[in-house]
Amino acid sequence: MRKIFLAVFLMFCVNIVVAQTKPTITRDGSVNQTNTIYGDSLSKRSSESTSIKDIKNFDAKIEQYLIISENNDTTYVDTTLTIQKEYKFNYLRRDNFELLPFSNVGQTYNSLSYTYKRDALMPLFGARARHFNYMEIEDINYYEVPTPFTELYYKTAFKQGQQLDAFFTVNTSKQLNFSIAYKGLRSLGKYQHILTSTGNFRFTTSYKTKNNRYFANAHIVMQDLFNEENGGVRDDNLPFFESGDPEFKDRAVLAVNFEDADNILKGKRFHLDQHYYLVKSKDSLAKNMLRINNIISFEDKYYEFNQDAENEFFGEAFQSRGLRDRVTLESFTAELGLNYVNNIIGNVTFNVGYNNYNYGYDKVALIDNNYITNRLKGDIVSVGGQYNKTIRGFKLHAEAGLNVIGDFDGNYISGNMSYKLNDKLSVGAEASHNSRAPNYNYQLYQSVYKNYNWQTNFNNTETQQLGFNINSKLLGMVSANFTTINDYTYFMKEGADDLVKPFQTDQSISYVKVKWEKGFNFLRKFSLYNTIMFQNVQDDGMVFNLPELTTRNTLMYSNRFFKNALFLQTGLTFSYFTNYKMDGYDPLLAEFYVQNNQDYGNFPRFDFFVNAKISQIRIYLKAEHFNSAWTGYDFYSAPNYPYRDFTVRFGVVWNFFL
Repeated sequence: MRKIFLAVFLMFCVNIVVAQTKPTITRDGSVNQTNTIYGDSLSKRSSESTSIKDIKNFDAKIEQYLIISENNDTTYVDTTLTIQKEYKFNYLRRDNFELLPFSNVGQTYNSLSYTYKRDALMPLFGARARHFNYMEIEDINYYEVPTPFTELYYKTAFKQGQQLDAFFTVNTSKQLNFSIAYKGLRSLGKYQHILTSTGNFRFTTSYKTKNNRYFANAHIVMQDLFNEENGGVRDDNLPFFESGDPEFKDRAVLAVNFEDADNILKGKRFHLDQHYYLVKSKDSLAKNMLRINNIISFEDKYYEFNQDAENEFFGEAFQSRGLRDRVTLESFTAELGLNYVNNIIGNVTFNVGYNNYNYGYDKVALIDNNYITNRLKGDIVSVGGQYNKTIRGFKLHAEAGLNVIGDFDGNYISGNMSYKLNDKLSVGAEASHNSRAPNYNYQLYQSVYKNYNWQTNFNNTETQQLGFNINSKLLGMVSANFTTINDYTYFMKEGADDLVKPFQTDQSISYVKVKWEKGFNFLRKFSLYNTIMFQNVQDDGMVFNLPELTTRNTLMYSNRFFKNALFLQTGLTFSYFTNYKMDGYDPLLAEFYVQNNQDYGNFPRFDFFVNAKISQIRIYLKAEHFNSAWTGYDFYSAPNYPYRDFTVRFGVVWNFFL
């Protein structure tokens, strides 16, 4: 709580100080966008877009408040109120259509679809269930603004607590920008021992020389994600939950598997991405540009599980009191690249990368005469490249990477093509292949619980994907992906002890995913927005389980009131996914595991919302899952982990342009 209030206080203090030295912005545009905007990624303004008068600075335009991604795709600040903003008004600050949250905000999410990192050459750190709110390099944006800009996000939590995301950015000159932000959460939750407390601190800076030859983006991110764990509701108490008996509407009376465990994921990262133009064009018609790129990144993170006393939920332990597991990863990455742009050849990049990794534990282990090492560490040298070219309206992009030196084999190759037929129709296609070693916690794990100790020699997981998409004003957004996975790794309960262990299947998995998104407007003020996802899995081993159908449909009314001072949106959202063998959650590993004993799902969720925009304030009020009392208490986020009951939540997003 002290961190949250301190972050808000600092934001307001910085705003006041900077406002007194506010730079003058001219109407002819003070922000040089030539070297920050690539392609046509600039977002289009919707019908409710912010005007110049809205931001109370008649010389600065909203399009000048730039947001620059890791790949230099550029959009600008959007203060509109749309259905997409409603979908993104959550803890993750992004659309979570393909995720199912647990009962308390800040816990984890069960995945309703499958995604993978296509350009990964290295294994990922374990505890993936704790990584949904862990901000990776690609999640950090950089900024360029004509005047100081602030955004404050607030939303209520469950039982006790709140969540806040406070952000501030300023350009001290046309060449230098910095931003600072803190995202904090503390929520008690409605079940016993599921308190969550998380914090994400971000600092970014961007610099460019006056001659626009040298550019640098850097960030520092420090994160801690803490969860109390209870193992879910006990089996003998699940009938009480499902009965709907008013005596058990207070979820704190339901017995859980334990009340003395917690886990935490902490990490800090220092990242610098810079490039220098050896040969620079002076206008857009120049034929040649030559640029040298450099990336340096260091990340240190650890995952820790603590429990006061041994519990049979995880099997037998080596000690009875004060149990603790702790695993660390230190990773240093350096990359040097050369980029050449020619109006005939296209945009070509070649790079060489180096990675030093050190993953593991403080001690070796000897269990049943099996020696388990304590460290996986070494050096990896990789090569890669990218190619971009537009030919007669066809936009082509291809990239590839390969580990050439080191203990981990890895490679990827991907390509995509898009074509815009007219303002109402565009099409695209993509293909990719990725091969990389399984995540570190599949290869090596140590624990005070005997079952959770292993060192494996799994093969690389290979994933091939072919995708198509259509963006039509008439048909909406349609995407289809066909994926084949070989040597898939997973966790599963097996054996007489029925405890979680890592496995790798030798059978090929085929996965089809089709997604459709479309909005319809009718009767002038009413809209219907639909998102439907169909999935089909061919998996003889039954280790890759996903729902066949997932849908979200929103009926909404929009209008302006009080001489257009208030813009109001209100509506009803229906969400649903079909029955399937939902993955279980293991709190010691902070991972999901395969279970084939019982089907879950097939429960409707209705949300009623009222959202409003007044000047630069967006207000959100929602009655979540209000049908829970009359459609049956059979809703779960994972086995033994009930989904959220009916609750009313409030939140606000407030933008300041000084």
